[in-house]
Order: sequence, then C-alpha cells, then structure tokens
Amino acid sequence: MKTTKKKTRKTDKTRSVASGCRRRASPDDRHRARKRFGQHFLEPAWVEKLIAAIGTSADDTFLEVGPGRGALTLALAPRVAGIVAVEIDRDLAAALPSRVPPNVRVVLGDFLRTDLEEVLRDTQLPVRVVGNLPYNVASPILFRLLHTAQHGRRFRDATLMLQKEVADRLCAVAGQDGYGGLAIQVSLLADVDRLLTLPPGAFRPAPKVTSAVVRLRFREPSAEVGDPAAFEQMVRGLFLQRRKTLLNALRPIADSRGHVAAQVIELAGLDPSRRPETLTVPEMARLARAVL
Repeated sequence: MKTTKKKTRKTDKTRSVASGCRRRASPDDRHRARKRFGQHFLEPAWVEKLIAAIGTSADDTFLEVGPGRGALTLALAPRVAGIVAVEIDRDLAAALPSRVPPNVRVVLGDFLRTDLEEVLRDTQLPVRVVGNLPYNVASPILFRLLHTAQHGRRFRDATLMLQKEVADRLCAVAGQDGYGGLAIQVSLLADVDRLLTLPPGAFRPAPKVTSAVVRLRFREPSAEVGDPAAFEQMVRGLFLQRRKTLLNALRPIADSRGHVAAQVIELAGLDPSRRPETLTVPEMARLARAVL
C-alpha cells in the first residue's frame, strides 16, 4: 500500500514572520495611479536624464506642477534653493512632506485654480517651472503658464513633460500640421526647445503614447496684438474654420464687431484667399489690430 505525504506550503506571510523580515510597503507601493488625475509616474532611470536636460543651479527656485510620488522632487531638491510643489492628489500631498528635505514646500491644490500669487508670495521671482503634465489637462495648464508668466518676470522658463502630439503642436510653424491656436499663443510669448523624447516605458503605468520634454523660455511678446484676451478669442475663432479662406473664416468675427471682413483684411495687408493655418504670428497680430 502506497502512502502519500501531505505537502505543506509556507505562505509568504509565514516565511516573513518566521524570518523576522516582514516587508513593509513603501509609499510608492501603497499609492496606485489614479486615472481621473491622469497619473503616470516617471521611472527613476529617467529622472537623472530629465535633471540634466533642465540644467539647474544652486540659486534656482522651482514651481513643480504635480510632484506625484516625488521622484523628480527628491532628485531636484539637493541641487536647488527651493521647490514649491503643487499636488492635486490629497493622499500624495499628505505623504510627500515627510519624505522631502526642508527646502521643499508641498501645496495641496489644483494647479489650474491655485492662487499662484499667494503660493509664491515669499519666493524670490522669477522662478522656474517643471512638471509632468497630465495629458487630459496639458493645454489648459500651458495657457495658464503663458498668462501668468508676466513675460518672464514671474516664470523664467518651464520644462514640461507632455504627450508628443502636444509637443509637436507647440513647435509647429505656419503651414505645418498641428499649427494652430496653441502654437501661436506659445510663440507669441515664449521660445520653445524640444529636449527629450520619452518612450511609454519611461512611466508607470505606461501610457499608450510617446511623450516629450520641452522647455518654454518666457519673454516679451514678439508682436503687438492689442487686447491679449481678444487676440486669443480671434485666433480660436479662425482655427475653428482653418480650412476656409481667410475671408470666410474672419467674416463672423468681423461682423460681430461691426466691421467688413474684406476691408479688415485689406487694412492688414493680407491676401483674403489664404487660409488661417498659413498666417504667421506677426500676420495674425496685424489682423488683430485691424479687426479688434
């Protein structure tokens, strides 16, 4: 008669207790990326590459948009004078202060709604901006940076991780695919440099798209546009009808202001048969001064 031996299996928990080395979860393990915040955390192997691309000095102060688990924050802090990190995720914002050095101040809030003047009240300006922008709110954050940079007096520059498609739009020039309102607003107020391309594996969880790192260097406007808000509205209106001729695309805007589109275009010295997507920033500025 054959006897069978009963196999026993120690669980991971039993082994850990027996050896006295139960593994404690790190903050990174405990926090799972939240889809509603568009969270994709930068892997450590890419942090040093990003630090090198930023180019820091000991007297720099950074405003960090969305520090997340703090991978970039922790690497950046020893190299700079200070960091003000704005984090929307309540759990991450609560966990981060205990992990960072004293020159880092964590602010809980939505960057799009945070009072930046108050947050930076005791900070020497201009500061530098850095951030891994959630793909779903990248454009609104870009516009907020442009509107609050004060032509370089509040923000000197911004080094940002973005979806590659958005980076392509930022760098596009008149006549190229992707050229539109975002490219015009950015080139009006900043110079753009493309620094790095990041594969999906540079983040956890890995996004489905390639990312890029760009730097915006804020400066005085490259052209006089009159009322900036009205200029932005005009540009948005034109690019809603980007494939139409300039004459037809401008007509609703001109009519709303009591002007004749053909006369406005003539005053601006432009060809009415051109399409909005072919107009350079100086040409858009001339059109704005004629119609607004």
